[in-house]
Amino acid sequence: MEIIGLGIETSCDETAVALVANGMRLLANPIFRQVAIHEPYGGVIPEKASRAHLEKLPYLLQDAFSQKEAQKISYVAVTHRPGLTGSLLVGYNTALALSWYLGIDIITINHLEAHLYAPLLSGQKPSYPFLGLLLSGGNTALYYVKDLGQLSVIADTQDDACGEALDKAASLLGLPYPGGPQMEKKALSFMEKNKTAMGEEEHLCRQNPLSEILVKSKKKPIFSFSGLKTSLYYYLQKNPNPDIEALAYFFLQRVTEHVLRVVDYYTQIYPLGTLVFAGGVAANSYLRYHLQKLCKLKKIELIVPPPAFCTDNAAMVAALGYLYYQRGLKPSSSRVFPDSGLSEPEGIYVAKEVSSA
Repeated sequence: MEIIGLGIETSCDETAVALVANGMRLLANPIFRQVAIHEPYGGVIPEKASRAHLEKLPYLLQDAFSQKEAQKISYVAVTHRPGLTGSLLVGYNTALALSWYLGIDIITINHLEAHLYAPLLSGQKPSYPFLGLLLSGGNTALYYVKDLGQLSVIADTQDDACGEALDKAASLLGLPYPGGPQMEKKALSFMEKNKTAMGEEEHLCRQNPLSEILVKSKKKPIFSFSGLKTSLYYYLQKNPNPDIEALAYFFLQRVTEHVLRVVDYYTQIYPLGTLVFAGGVAANSYLRYHLQKLCKLKKIELIVPPPAFCTDNAAMVAALGYLYYQRGLKPSSSRVFPDSGLSEPEGIYVAKEVSSA
């Protein structure tokens, strides 16, 4: 018998609801993307985001509940951290009301952990333990995933997140919001004009005017992107009429080079057979290609969700919720909105504190 789960995601600027069967089969996935709301401001405005969640969430739920399978919902999984406080509260309180009204379990899900399980939606289930690379607009880290809910940070970012750096670089180059996809588009256009295929870019890389990222903490590499952003800023100060496509490529090339260097280092320390690459930046085809090339060289299986499930979505929340429901576990209620605030120690929620469902 299939177990149907309802997922709710409102951590930032995506209002999303999903119905998922057995953690893998997608039944409904209505999403309201708030790009048009925040585009005039060049970034997410928390108050506008939470108001949009309040307005759109009932309609998305109505869409999901129109599916016949919705009558068999066994649990509701909802993102409860990390994210924007007001936005999270909209989703959590909605899930709490549904849990009470329908008499079903509520499973609170960490947004970062959910990203690492997004590949479930395309039938890819990583075996424990595995490494998880999460690159998004708000988070950048490499994790050692021992088991469900048991994650530890191997390498974090000391400043900007990867997606944040791409967005800021796009802003410096005068590209519209959101900047990450625009950077990729311009970079690929530059390669096409120079008749250069991926993997055949050595002659272009030698022309890169931006500083190489070499950052270490206690002799171990960590992620850092602010220096590269500064390098771009000073280059633009000296070159007021730059080739935007070229700079988009050079910036993306430096970002990719840095990510590969960090991953290469830690895959030697943690010689595991699988690397899961997730988060919004995982939709970037240039970075995906070069990471795949590195993993193939090191004989590591690279698991990446389809681009549609790289960005924030409720399907990954429902999928992870299924794993907790299947084991009869759920994150302890004491972990929900503690007095200490919504931010996680070291940017990650370790969900091994569980209580019976």
